[in-house]
Amino acid sequence: MAKPSETFVQAGSPASVLSPAPVYGGVQALPPRKIKVIGVPLDLGASRRGVDMGPSAVRVAGLEARLEALGHEVLDSGNISVAIAETKSSGHQSARYLKEITDTCTRAAEMVLKSLTEGMTPVILGGDHSVAAGSVAGVAEFYRKQNQKIGLIWIDAHADMNTPESSPSGNVHGMPFAALVGLEPEPLAKILGFAPKVQPENAVLIGVRDIDPAEKENIRRAGISEVYTMRDIDERGMRAVMEEALRAAGRGTAGYHVSLDMDWIDPEDAPGVGTPVRGGATYREAHLAMEIIADHGRMLSLEVVEVNPVIDEHNRTADLAVELISSAFGKKIL
Repeated sequence: MAKPSETFVQAGSPASVLSPAPVYGGVQALPPRKIKVIGVPLDLGASRRGVDMGPSAVRVAGLEARLEALGHEVLDSGNISVAIAETKSSGHQSARYLKEITDTCTRAAEMVLKSLTEGMTPVILGGDHSVAAGSVAGVAEFYRKQNQKIGLIWIDAHADMNTPESSPSGNVHGMPFAALVGLEPEPLAKILGFAPKVQPENAVLIGVRDIDPAEKENIRRAGISEVYTMRDIDERGMRAVMEEALRAAGRGTAGYHVSLDMDWIDPEDAPGVGTPVRGGATYREAHLAMEIIADHGRMLSLEVVEVNPVIDEHNRTADLAVELISSAFGKKIL
């Protein structure tokens, strides 16, 4: 094997890089990063309970050891406190537990912002997908202070583009993408005092296959043009879709936040998720997507959500989540 050369590569926030990136046989590895793991065991945004145990399941699956084996430095900050549903009123049924979810997301945003300020790459473990309203807010605020904007890669079976007015269930985990591009619900949209968090031309949906009729109109109303359904992946292949999506999210931005909902993957490979939908990405397609993200080297932060150990099989979904996080941080087959 060739001796590694002393070559630097930009990978997200420059402050997160620990040391020079080696080159083996002409293939450049990712620079080691300082990673901050942030657990957000939020389950108030969904009807089905259990995703509050997702962060613990991913930790038990060996996340820290896997990332350290890749040369990264990992600090686990534990879990952000979350209200217990049984001790609170659900509030208005069009957006259930919105106040409590906003409070949790605000704490998550502040933790993410602090991590980036300290030169660390945030890895957020959910919880339901409403946590993204907080994590993206923190990343966007960090770069907004530097007069830069960010992109958003939203990988999900669902568009999460409902608003309280359009939602058939009132479950807030179906609303965070809408909030992040400046629609409702306003409390989520205005976390840290500004909106939108991401410009529509830099916000990308990948792998959607279950979209409510009203969400389709919300996507058009928000001006989001980069939407890649599972049919697009079937017809064009994962590489073509990911390359195009990353270009859109990266155009004119400091980089992008990656928000991975494990229900994007087919239930055959990821049975323990909050809202399973047949016809998702395969095991290898999911890894390829993460590997391409790593190859581009512009991921600013990552979150993985909707792991539900209550309905999982021997922690398979959490194990896969750890594998995919590892791929996003540079693990290669060879």
